[in-house]
Amino acid sequence: MKVTVGLIQMTSLEDPAKNLQKAIAKIRRAANRGARVICLQELFRTRYFCQSRNRRFFDLAESISGPTIKVLSMIAREKKVVLIAPLFEQSPNGAYHNSAVVMDADGVPMGIYRKTHIPDEPRYYEKFYFKPGNLGFPVFKTRYGRFGVLICWDQWFPEAARIAALKGAEILFYPAAIGWYQAEPRQLAESELQKWEIVQRGHAVANALYVASVNRVGREGQLVFWGNSFVADPSGNVIARATRNKEQILLAECDLSQLKKVRQAWPFFRDRRPGIYQTLTGKR
Repeated sequence: MKVTVGLIQMTSLEDPAKNLQKAIAKIRRAANRGARVICLQELFRTRYFCQSRNRRFFDLAESISGPTIKVLSMIAREKKVVLIAPLFEQSPNGAYHNSAVVMDADGVPMGIYRKTHIPDEPRYYEKFYFKPGNLGFPVFKTRYGRFGVLICWDQWFPEAARIAALKGAEILFYPAAIGWYQAEPRQLAESELQKWEIVQRGHAVANALYVASVNRVGREGQLVFWGNSFVADPSGNVIARATRNKEQILLAECDLSQLKKVRQAWPFFRDRRPGIYQTLTGKR
């Protein structure tokens, strides 16, 4: 089966309502151009507020039954698309998470992924806002295929990608908010961008699946987000890439029927030896 993926690379405004309306317009446009699975960037409704520690930003959070997911569910049903919507979530028990809700093509929310690996460093003070995810690494069986979702910092951890692949993921989505510190040397900045792309393309190869990474663009505070959203095939080839400084709806056709052939030719899963991997879980 072939499915067209749409990645919505946007700048972010101060007003969450305007960001939501912009996202809805771009979702409709992507669907009209043939996208059947559409993913928004990390924390798409807001600017990247984690550059500082400020309790007032907790007011930006909402539940998965709140207005954002309600209206996006209607859009998913209207356009018959699978929609992946990152959200600053306040859970029923009062905890805050950096999450993504997956809605099937009938508009029904299928479930949620909560970011597992939480950074804490200058300009990325996420541990102040978010608790680590507690739902594991789910794979969502949708009308158009089986998809895993990981969020930004998760992309540096091969264990997360491998678990999603073992659960049957055919495409792994990485909504992100990553960029350059405006004062850092350009050579260092370019090196960071290359590492970001290479590690994700490596996940595509090592797990014989598609990887779709969607980032934001524009300057916010001291960060300049580098865009460069892309889709890589199971051989690690970039089959679609967005610009680094402009909003863009990136489309890529993914042939899911090829995954079985790739996994037969490169039998990484067959040759795994989980019985000797105890060090990964702290056991010796």
